[in-house]
Amino acid sequence: MADNKTMTTEEKALLQARHRQEEAEARNRKKERNARTRRLIQEGAILENVAPHIKEMDLDTLKQELIIRLRGL
Repeated sequence: MADNKTMTTEEKALLQARHRQEEAEARNRKKERNARTRRLIQEGAILENVAPHIKEMDLDTLKQELIIRLRGL
């Protein structure tokens, strides 16, 4: 596959199939990232709704607070 002029039909078809596969995998990764982002945003909104005071906390304090509270369950 040194250059396109000497590629056989089979090599071209294989290359196209590989590119289609890569594009499909990229679309799937993007869908998964978007789904994760949406889930994290929704979970954060629920947390803020249940405990509005967390809006004033920095992330380390919030993490420690959640660890303390959730270990007691």
